[in-house]
Amino acid sequence: MKQWISACLSLLTLLSLTACGSPEDDPKNLISQSTEEKQIVSLFSPMEKSNPNAENVARTAADLTVAMAEAQLGIRVDYWTYTAEDYQDKTYDEVSLERVRSNMDDLYLLNPNVILTLGAEDRLMDLSELDSAKNLREIVYTANTVDGKLVAIPQEVVAYGLFVNVDLFKQYDLELPNTPEEFLECCRVFRENGIETPIGANRWWLETFVFAQAYADLYNGGNTQAEIAALNSGGARYSDYMRPGFEFLRTLIDRGYIDAEKALVSEAIEGEGADFLAGKTPIVMAYWDAANAETAYGKTDFEMQVIGFPSSRGQMPVIPMTGWAVGAEAEHAEDAMRVMDVIISDEALQLFAETNRVISPSKNVKVDCVPSLRPLNDRIEEGVYVLGSNAGMNVEQWGNTCLIVRDLLAGATVDECMAAFDALQDAALNKP
Repeated sequence: MKQWISACLSLLTLLSLTACGSPEDDPKNLISQSTEEKQIVSLFSPMEKSNPNAENVARTAADLTVAMAEAQLGIRVDYWTYTAEDYQDKTYDEVSLERVRSNMDDLYLLNPNVILTLGAEDRLMDLSELDSAKNLREIVYTANTVDGKLVAIPQEVVAYGLFVNVDLFKQYDLELPNTPEEFLECCRVFRENGIETPIGANRWWLETFVFAQAYADLYNGGNTQAEIAALNSGGARYSDYMRPGFEFLRTLIDRGYIDAEKALVSEAIEGEGADFLAGKTPIVMAYWDAANAETAYGKTDFEMQVIGFPSSRGQMPVIPMTGWAVGAEAEHAEDAMRVMDVIISDEALQLFAETNRVISPSKNVKVDCVPSLRPLNDRIEEGVYVLGSNAGMNVEQWGNTCLIVRDLLAGATVDECMAAFDALQDAALNKP
């Protein structure tokens, strides 16, 4: 079975919630995993099974929880999945928007930008009244509540960090970096010692560097709600928060520490994974699950650690929030809500967390992580992190920042990128 991947995420993950296409425009990539003609609840997500007709008992983490719901409720869940062939295909987000707006399915796995968009359009059910929702961490409510409604719930809290080859850091007598300045110095040393491109990057996840620097103080300075209120009212500008992170990325590109041309067309992990595993690239960025999956970075020939991104407050995990959602006008909305209540129950989330060794959205579920993830996990358990998605902000964060970072990779100036944020904020402020 293929490892189920949550990213940005996740995309994600990656994999990721990265690229896909429309069933109407590009049916070759859309797979039906139905084994019977009668459909009870239709589910759309990027996860796949190696065999579309595999029996339910052979499912991985997310599949196991769906199988639990099927057994408890006496219903069947039909899968529709999609995998893009390359970066020229439509994104999973575009396809998700089309399918939800057309009421094509009942249950969806959505990226944070899509959650905010569809929640604002009132196209998703309010999940806050589900019995299982009372066990969720506060961070889940913060990230996925739109206009007072909890519109999506994840099966894991996806955390992004820097995956580093500790052996290479030791070889050049380098400490793992905490601040942007320390990170730049590490890259300089690697470059001067023959490592041509110290950072492996793709077109999806460079925004993690931006979020760590933009919102380190906002989420960890004790004044979070007031700062968000100022942004939503126009009293503060998103561009002022984002500028340091974009200037940092511009420096990484200009000094050759990131190959912008390659990153712009590279899919997550596929673009940089081989060089990282071969010991040629000391630093990549990825989501928590990648440290568990042997198909990603779960089996290396060197010591690997996953740390937070450099910030003024030290190593900073970045947490976007994907989530399961039910279409407000779904044909089988009632049954889909019942499925949701099972797959986010503590029993199901314990199974999911133990299978994938991830951070659970339930405050009642704890699972030990692999040693390489402990530095990232320790920061999160201390309550130190930034959100890469927050439905309480009137400008969607994860998807917009990703797209504007791509503009930077393609040659846009930092000022042009900041103007794009200002335009997004002005549009949000002028909405009726």
